Amino acid sequence: MPGPTTRHSQFVPTLSNANGRAADLICLSHLRWNFVFQRPQHLMTRFAAERRVFFFEEPLFDAETSRIDVQVSHGVHVVVPHLRAGTAPGAAELALQHLMRTLCTGWHITKPVVWVYTPMALPLVDDIDTSAIVYDCMDELTGFSGASPELCERERELFSRADVVFTGGHSLYEAKRRSHRNVHPFPSSVDVAHFAQARRIAAEPADQQSIPRPRLGFAGVIDERMNLQLVGEVASLRPDWQIVMIGPIVKIDPATLPQASNIHYLGMRKYEELPAYLAGWDVAMLPFAHNAATRYISPTKTPEYLAAGCPVVSTSVSDVVRPYGEQQLVQIADTPADFVRAAELAMGEAGRQSVRKAGTLPGTMSWDRTWAAMKALIDDAQSRRYAARPVRAHIAFEFGHTRPATSAS
Repeated sequence: MPGPTTRHSQFVPTLSNANGRAADLICLSHLRWNFVFQRPQHLMTRFAAERRVFFFEEPLFDAETSRIDVQVSHGVHVVVPHLRAGTAPGAAELALQHLMRTLCTGWHITKPVVWVYTPMALPLVDDIDTSAIVYDCMDELTGFSGASPELCERERELFSRADVVFTGGHSLYEAKRRSHRNVHPFPSSVDVAHFAQARRIAAEPADQQSIPRPRLGFAGVIDERMNLQLVGEVASLRPDWQIVMIGPIVKIDPATLPQASNIHYLGMRKYEELPAYLAGWDVAMLPFAHNAATRYISPTKTPEYLAAGCPVVSTSVSDVVRPYGEQQLVQIADTPADFVRAAELAMGEAGRQSVRKAGTLPGTMSWDRTWAAMKALIDDAQSRRYAARPVRAHIAFEFGHTRPATSAS
């Protein structure tokens, strides 16, 4: 049962972890579970169908005494650490290590798979006997504003301890593949059935219904990766077009957003609602800037837009140009004038051809396939680590006399 510092909504019995298989999974994330539903949520919900998954978020500094709250969402145990306001960074790390031990003790978590999204959280599992360490390098976090100066060193340590490394796209794979012996590219995938609903939906969401057409839409996080100047200039060049922006505004001043009568910021919408919005767009946009935060970006929205049957216009970020631009599935443009011309093409026969050409392509990029391939690589890493353990240490552990030696190899 959970310990006294843990609040919970349900208890799930421990699954068998014979030979390290179906071990509990602890995910260390820099993103909140209830933020945009994206790669971590897609993968963790699939893992949760076969094992217990504990999604350990970054702390909230709002408590009188340190504690963790555990709630279950989509089958995933979402763990929210609460620390005292004003706790210094070094003390916070020690407190989080203690809360991690509390979690493992209270929930009887033994030899878990540890899945890391942020290298900064690696010290939290220093005292945990793991069956495998996975680094899912979804983004190049060092390129984001406010990145910790320790991030590079923490990532080097993570590479030295990880059993397997995944990257969020092919360009990021090329950047990381020499850092570890077992690196695999897994570009953004898509829930095809979910977004294909957009091809059949006729009813408009209430807040989009009154917006005239044609509409150019974007759905995602609005942050430093957006080329907001481009968005504003496209709106200025074509005042008869309406630009619909869906998503939370993060780490940028909302006052810096371009404002015009034909730009509509609708805010964050639930993942379940997105197909209804996409159904009413004439063009889906990927107006990304060219900066350190987008150098290796592999936008999840590309296959989602295509699955929804939307013609797509994107700036020339590498993982969109290859393969989507080269295969003429997406129009590529960077300047405002070129973006307008590309959108005009996307609204015409060229756009219809690109949607037809995309065909069943999103189905080859499903999250189910991505998850299955990742799971096979993790199973292999666990087997290798188990096989490498000395026999005597393993036997002693089985009888409870000692713990086996751990290894990152």
